[in-house]
Amino acid sequence: MPLLSQPPSPGPALRIALAYDLKSDYLAAGFSPEAVMEFDDEATVDALETALAAIGHRPHRVGRGVELARRLAAGERWDLVFNFAEGVSGRSREAQVPAVCELFGQPYTFSDPLTAALTLDKPLAKRVVRDLGLPTAPFAVVGSAEEAAAVDLPLPLFVKPIAEGSSKGVSRLSKVSRREDLPGRCAELIAAFAQPVLVETYLPGREITVGIVGNFGNGGAPRALGTMEISFGTGSDREFYTALNKGEFEQRVSYALLDGEPVAARARELALAAYAALGCRDAARVDLRCAADGEPNFLEINPLPGLHPIRSDLPIMCTLGGVEYRHLVAEIVAAAAHRWGLWS
Repeated sequence: MPLLSQPPSPGPALRIALAYDLKSDYLAAGFSPEAVMEFDDEATVDALETALAAIGHRPHRVGRGVELARRLAAGERWDLVFNFAEGVSGRSREAQVPAVCELFGQPYTFSDPLTAALTLDKPLAKRVVRDLGLPTAPFAVVGSAEEAAAVDLPLPLFVKPIAEGSSKGVSRLSKVSRREDLPGRCAELIAAFAQPVLVETYLPGREITVGIVGNFGNGGAPRALGTMEISFGTGSDREFYTALNKGEFEQRVSYALLDGEPVAARARELALAAYAALGCRDAARVDLRCAADGEPNFLEINPLPGLHPIRSDLPIMCTLGGVEYRHLVAEIVAAAAHRWGLWS
């Protein structure tokens, strides 16, 4: 039976503000399609608004962080801000809305500013995980072609920007099998994204993601919603989760729950340990990749997991497990409401 086969016991109805960055708004303002890849579309906002209303709450659309800050400064308050705003620029952009909420004493969902900033910076997150003895691939951070040429890690390698989501900057060229190709590839990414590049040992095994909900305290603990393998079809992007694979997931990607396989238990253990180590709250998604020996390794964690009802990995996982989208949303709200003391 799936963990969320029944929604959590409902508490009092809440006035909930929706904080988000709408893709179409930024496209209209002149942003490029790649620049807005992480932002949400109208379907996600509609789905969350509908789900919140269906479980008895009163959702209010607010929008981007600057609008939220303006309304908070004017004295407006809600019982809870449901935050899924990605932020516009900087490696701490996902921390902007949580920081604004804390500045004004406004309860909100998901992780605090420190965790939001830490986890967007992939090397920093990997350092915390590694220092706690959790498995993650050896890595280096390079800011120039010259630094890339000095990297001494076994081939093949994998390269990506240090602080992007939605597989931005990840393509079939991210796997580097010849050392002489590394400086050029790193230079291209540094120029394209104006940030350093993460270079890590390539993990050739299975791609796994684990969804987690809950917080420590109130008699409970975070728990895994499911463990899902992501497999890729034939073609040039068949080895890993590229931006192209994510964009054309219906044709290129297949998903399967692994809860009955031995590797699933090890993946859940690692994911929950990373969730705790990095201070995540309410819900998150942890991305893992198996090494050649089959053991899961930490890749990264998303403390603002995508919530598009069809395209995002966490809702896909729940759908495969027989969990309705509104039940997932209800669990997130319940976790935040109990954490903030809004419900007993």
